Amino acid sequence: MAVFGVRLSPLEREGTHVSTSYGVLSTYPPTQCGLATFSFALVQSLRSPGDLIGVVDVVDVASASRPAEVRHEWVRGQHGGAESAAARLNGFDVVVVQHEYGIFGGPDGRDVLDVVRAVTRPVITVLHTVLVTPTMRQKAILDELILLSDTVVTMTLTAKERLVHRYLVDSDKVRVIPHGAVDARVGGQATARLWGGQTAPRASGDGPTVLTWGLLGEGKGIEWGISAMAELRDIHPAPRYHIVGQTHPRVLERDGDAYRRGLEARARQFGVDDVVTFDDRYLDTRELGRLVQEADVILLPYDSREQVTSGVLVEAVTAGKPVISTGFPHAVELLSSGAGLLVERQSPGAIAAALRRVLTEPGLAGTLAAEADRLSPALLWSTVAQQYRDLASSALDSETVRVSA
Repeated sequence: MAVFGVRLSPLEREGTHVSTSYGVLSTYPPTQCGLATFSFALVQSLRSPGDLIGVVDVVDVASASRPAEVRHEWVRGQHGGAESAAARLNGFDVVVVQHEYGIFGGPDGRDVLDVVRAVTRPVITVLHTVLVTPTMRQKAILDELILLSDTVVTMTLTAKERLVHRYLVDSDKVRVIPHGAVDARVGGQATARLWGGQTAPRASGDGPTVLTWGLLGEGKGIEWGISAMAELRDIHPAPRYHIVGQTHPRVLERDGDAYRRGLEARARQFGVDDVVTFDDRYLDTRELGRLVQEADVILLPYDSREQVTSGVLVEAVTAGKPVISTGFPHAVELLSSGAGLLVERQSPGAIAAALRRVLTEPGLAGTLAAEADRLSPALLWSTVAQQYRDLASSALDSETVRVSA
């Protein structure tokens, strides 16, 4: 969960140039999680010569060494930590809360409510997860957070519809701003190779590369992708499946590397360990971008039926790559116009059939990549950051007095 504060002085609002300062409460690199990555990317995208950005990092243990933009650390469970965070945020004009369960301290991250109750500025809350069947406590937290917010942001229309129909939130209170992505396209255009006899592999004897990346843990569905590779042995040169990413730190703390070891054993069991490779590094943006560009197909075999936000999905589409994904809500919404193929969950056969189509059907990869290229401009961080700037401006224009709880 992250909180952004935006401060605009009255003089600056009346002038032709608006200088903005952002206070950010979030997990933040070097912490390895999706929210830290999101917050870092948004902070970098909001930077400009006239803007000031400071980060309040939510951590388990205080650190003596931290990035220059991190001005303060809130240690989870620290006495008085929520009050200190709110006091910092009240020095800004607009507070934007990035919400994900379990990031802040307390059961299901309920400590965030202590912060928001004490904030006296307009609050914009961005929801990364909207559950269809939350527990009573999860729903209570979200209900109160929405009540305390002036505006709620979701990253997909699906999430907004859940809020309106299942949580009975006023539709006018919800804005949809997509998850952002770096422009990883070569020359700003899609670069998918057209397999199926139209072009040659990148090097003699090298087959196409199927890529899955992200922090590993149960529910990623990678086991189904591994099994699918056994059904593609007749394709020559043989496609390779590249799995990139460390085990999620909290999964590693709880279960060790059992999930990864199970995946490696599955590759041996299905006789595809020669074409399935693992890279257990947490890659920076540049190196990951290079791997994505070298890939021919992006595979997202997730087990989830509820996931309404996926940064990996957005990054794959903006890279101009054909995407094969299980039908979790964000994928259904983003790929419905033809940027990828949807497959059944936990179905190696369906995954294999989709991979075979993309890798052998003349013109299909290029068609999927072209649609991804069409969608990309609206998903780039530069576009997304401007929407947050506009939303902050609207919040200030309609600012009302909030009384700290």
